[in-house]
Amino acid sequence: MAKNQSRKPGRDVRGGTGKRTRTQAPTGARGGKGGRERNARYGSAGQQQRPPQRKRSHQGSPQGLIEGRRACAEALDAHVPIRRALVASTVGERDRTLDDLVARLEGAGVPVEYVARDRLDGRSSHGAHQGIMLEVEPFSYASLDDVIEAAGEGDALVLLLDHVTDEGNFGAIVRTAEVVGAAGVVVANARAARVGTAAYKTSAGAVLHLPIAQVPNLATAAEKLKEAGFWVGAATEHAHDDVWHAPLDGRICLVMGSEGSGVSALMLKKCDFECKLPQRGRVESLNVAQATTAICYEWLRRTMLKGEQS
Repeated sequence: MAKNQSRKPGRDVRGGTGKRTRTQAPTGARGGKGGRERNARYGSAGQQQRPPQRKRSHQGSPQGLIEGRRACAEALDAHVPIRRALVASTVGERDRTLDDLVARLEGAGVPVEYVARDRLDGRSSHGAHQGIMLEVEPFSYASLDDVIEAAGEGDALVLLLDHVTDEGNFGAIVRTAEVVGAAGVVVANARAARVGTAAYKTSAGAVLHLPIAQVPNLATAAEKLKEAGFWVGAATEHAHDDVWHAPLDGRICLVMGSEGSGVSALMLKKCDFECKLPQRGRVESLNVAQATTAICYEWLRRTMLKGEQS
């Protein structure tokens, strides 16, 4: 397959081994020290322009809470169904920024209740509510078809999270995906982080602007993405190629492994190529959210370069 050429939907062009031939790399074993955090497999593909934003019914977290000023403002802008706002009643906790946000909420018809700070502290997932919380409806996930539709026909990036369990990491990954122009994020519907309060916070509201699909089987999702023209790539410290020499262009599904054990053996078998981040320091590796950012920006660099050369 020629460089920058997309896989044709509905057709297997990988050859007999199922691995991407232009950058053949041995399949890495999961191995390594138990409990250590690994760079999960990552895939990226670039579209020169972000696909048109789809109208979705964005809703809240399973816990029904969004906290933090930025996330609350994003929720209001995205028309998330808000039941009510809880605001710190102490004058010292409030400032013009918070008062302006409260005025916007009241102008949108959201009931506002002033409460003691300790009530907000008691409901906060991480103690960074910044004097405001929103009670919202449960989050509405997209379907895998929604993600594929958002990818369009050209270069595209989809992140597939292989049981990332920390909600903070999950939110940070979604934020990176939205910033670089990914088409969407795919997660498992069990044993994986969900869109909750911490994800709203660490994503800076990005969960409201990007299709996030929950699927019962990640391997099946990867196969469906292949049928839609995607190459599936994984980031693992055992890969042969580093990210600068891996085929991170075209239509790519980037697989990110869990914090403890990395990409599963089953998902490794589904991947067309592997890549890793080079390092010189002494610590073992970046965490999954940091590694995702680094690799996604390598994809973005190539996408922008490709656009300049066309």
